[in-house]
Amino acid sequence: MGEGDWRISAAEGGRLAARWWKWALSAPADESPVADTTGAYAGWRQPSDLWFLAGTFGGRVVRRCSVPAGRRLFFPVLNTQRPVVPFVTGPWRLEATRASAALNSTPLPVREFSSKPFLSLGIPRVAWGLWCALAPLPAGQFVLEIRAADTQGFWVDTTYHLTVTDPSAA
Repeated sequence: MGEGDWRISAAEGGRLAARWWKWALSAPADESPVADTTGAYAGWRQPSDLWFLAGTFGGRVVRRCSVPAGRRLFFPVLNTQRPVVPFVTGPWRLEATRASAALNSTPLPVREFSSKPFLSLGIPRVAWGLWCALAPLPAGQFVLEIRAADTQGFWVDTTYHLTVTDPSAA
């Protein structure tokens, strides 16, 4: 897909998944980008080298937010994490019945990434998910649609209305 292509290794994807969870879990409940239903908290403590888009706790969510030009995007389609427990070595996986993402109606590649154990809120954790990674988008308006479901009845239907802003053009 040209400008949307950002190819990452399984190891880098695992590291990004761990960083995403540290970011998501560190937000206070009243400013959580994951609990946010409008996009008001999408910019909460974003890292300087990329931009995380939040997943949801399930159901239908529509968010509107601005993203600075020049930032790669990384976001979950369907993901989970759990504390590291003795004698269980792999991450907890969800059995997906569907998982897709599309930018302006163009399907995006969805990849499975698992993290190595990482520390968040003082607890060793491991993460798993189906993720998307996008190269920086040009300034403009974009619609990102994320849909997924698992075999246990959990589902997400998220639409992001993204405005990519170029501060140097102001």
